[in-house]
Amino acid sequence: METGISVERAIELIRAYTNPVGTERIPAIKAHGRVLAADVKSPIDQPPWPRSPLDGYALRSEDTKTAPVKLKVADTVYAGGWSDKTVGAAQCVHIMTGAPIPDGCDCVIRQEDTDGGTDEVLISKSLRHYENYCFAGEDFKKGDVLLPSGTRLTGNAFGVLAAAGLLREDELLTVYKPVRCAVLCTGDELVPNAVRPLPKGKIYSSNEAVLAARLTELGIEITTVQGEFSDDPNALADAIRQAAEEADVILTTGGVSVGAKDILHETLPILNAERIFWRVKLKPGTPLMFSLFEGKPILSLSGNPFAASATFELFARPLFAKLCGCEDLKAETLQAPLETPFEKFGKCRRFVRAILRNGRVILPEGHSSGQLASSVGTNCLAELPPSDRPLEKGSPVWVWML
Repeated sequence: METGISVERAIELIRAYTNPVGTERIPAIKAHGRVLAADVKSPIDQPPWPRSPLDGYALRSEDTKTAPVKLKVADTVYAGGWSDKTVGAAQCVHIMTGAPIPDGCDCVIRQEDTDGGTDEVLISKSLRHYENYCFAGEDFKKGDVLLPSGTRLTGNAFGVLAAAGLLREDELLTVYKPVRCAVLCTGDELVPNAVRPLPKGKIYSSNEAVLAARLTELGIEITTVQGEFSDDPNALADAIRQAAEEADVILTTGGVSVGAKDILHETLPILNAERIFWRVKLKPGTPLMFSLFEGKPILSLSGNPFAASATFELFARPLFAKLCGCEDLKAETLQAPLETPFEKFGKCRRFVRAILRNGRVILPEGHSSGQLASSVGTNCLAELPPSDRPLEKGSPVWVWML
């Protein structure tokens, strides 16, 4: 087991010991929210024929060289219609937005640049070859990769499938199976929200609520969410065995530090689980632990609410990205200057709740790992580097988007 490792090494180990959940074939129309495990190619050109991008007249650009010029209107074509006319010299076709451009035409003039004639129209300006002309396959061509493997099928992706005629019950897509996650929150001090009044010495369990909400937002199925859990190593071992029957990954909170009731150190040997690493060089959440039980990953987070939330974003998201083949699940990172100075400093990388607004990083008040209220409205984690002095306004920091 490795100990006292960097954030990067922890992510590397998590991904090295995590395998994708496998694939299945399902109807395209039922695949919303799933992640593609194979490329999807287009069976058609889109659009299937040249089309007009505006209302006006389709014509031959060479006939406009001597504009203003009058042309005979040979036909009218609307979106959804078709003209069998082949347009010749001194002719044009009245055309509407989205309609197929007839043979012989190589440009379209706006309705506003004509006198709007019905039998004969005055063209007031000359046009270039292929001006206002949308080619067949302008959006995508037959055989193009519409959606590469690893794409999450969102509304926009569904629109692309529909445009290619693939959003059908009989069109099967290869997708990753849903990732199933169990959440076990340890600690004798935790009680469910239903308990009234709050007993002395107890607190309401918030970690399960935060993690369940984030899992749902990331498209991960929840197989077990347990709010209260006795600090008993054997009971926790039984719960992990039961969770592993259905879950692909298990998240635990609490029990990973060095206190008298930090029971993960006793539970994992009971399970004969393989411990991969313990303790990461960051604040909060230093005692992060990663292990394997029967080949399934167990990511054990600190029990402090913000520490659990922050380390989930940093380490669980790369894990889920590997499980379901969707690298977009990993947090986007970028650099931006601090708008708010930060007084604390030390030899360890620190991740704090923050708001990225107008390219600058704003820090709310309240950064204890046990605080949650100051997280509301934040949209990122700011990574504050090791320092021997406070960070001033304008200092560049890395930002991990939520």
